[in-house]
Amino acid sequence: MLKKKPFAWLSLFLAFGLVAAACSEDKTTTTDTSGDAAPGDCPDVDGDVNISGSSTVEPISAAVGEKLIDCGSGVAATVDGPGTGDGFVLFCAGETDISDASRAIKPEEAAICEENGIEFIELKVAIDGLSVLTNPANDTVECLSFADIYALVGAESQDFGNWTDATEIASALGSSTEFPDASLDVTAPGAESGTYDSFAELALGDPGEARVESGDITEDDVEVIRPDYASQADDTAIIAGIEGSDSSFGWVGFAFAEEAGDGVQEIAVSAEPDGECVVPTAETIASGDYPLSRTLFIYVNAANAEANEAVSGYVDFYLSEAGIASVAEVGYVDLQGDVLDETRTVWEDRETGTREG
Repeated sequence: MLKKKPFAWLSLFLAFGLVAAACSEDKTTTTDTSGDAAPGDCPDVDGDVNISGSSTVEPISAAVGEKLIDCGSGVAATVDGPGTGDGFVLFCAGETDISDASRAIKPEEAAICEENGIEFIELKVAIDGLSVLTNPANDTVECLSFADIYALVGAESQDFGNWTDATEIASALGSSTEFPDASLDVTAPGAESGTYDSFAELALGDPGEARVESGDITEDDVEVIRPDYASQADDTAIIAGIEGSDSSFGWVGFAFAEEAGDGVQEIAVSAEPDGECVVPTAETIASGDYPLSRTLFIYVNAANAEANEAVSGYVDFYLSEAGIASVAEVGYVDLQGDVLDETRTVWEDRETGTREG
């Protein structure tokens, strides 16, 4: 039996013939599916797998579990998405078998795992793009550079209540963007989210370093997001916030933005001020042309994979052709062939530790 939190992906899963029934206030239980898992890939094992972490990766891991039900496996996967950081807390305490992550594990998190005797296998599973969003009514905002984004939500932007408040900082960073004279209503992931960390690193890092060089901030403030915004752990709540204000601003994973459809406007992004504006699409994310592309991971408890055949069977299936097809099916971008091959080799060799950072 697969258990997972209800989220916006349910409508997308239903398109693949998945039928879900509520089992509690916080979770749903899937009782039947009609996925396309090849029988030869289906692990003939029984047992439970406990998965938590990134709400971005959650739809992929849940879809894999749905397919296992459909192919007749006895693997029962429980999937939850409180956020990458919260997921690593559980994982490094030995409370979960697999941790979904929208960023690589941090050195301090890996150190806690080591202290607790948790060896992990780090597996890349997909590519995502962080979609920068506003309300369709805010139609004058078509492209933002990293400098613009820093000026809107960086460490120096606390108390900015109007888009035009960002003009001075953006101009100092070389941008000529004209911001709308409208309320700046920010709804975005909270600090428990890997999406928060990835966005701060990718979008704020370079302009933040430029502000350090000019003496306006210290190194400690380079990748800091202003604290005074509507912080949400649930991506669907972020989408609702973007839809709820005509001059909103925020960011989510690409697939969640695509699922929202016409309710939000995805803003093109350029790495440099007045540079090439790139819209997030499957093609621009896969090629790396979209400046806010990132890798998605799962982390597997190595000892649990050895001791529990359900854990190893789940990951075997995840990386099979049938399982990894879930990435594109729920709206994310497939790994390039050589990267996927590397992931499979790491798993086959049960290679532990991180190769990132």
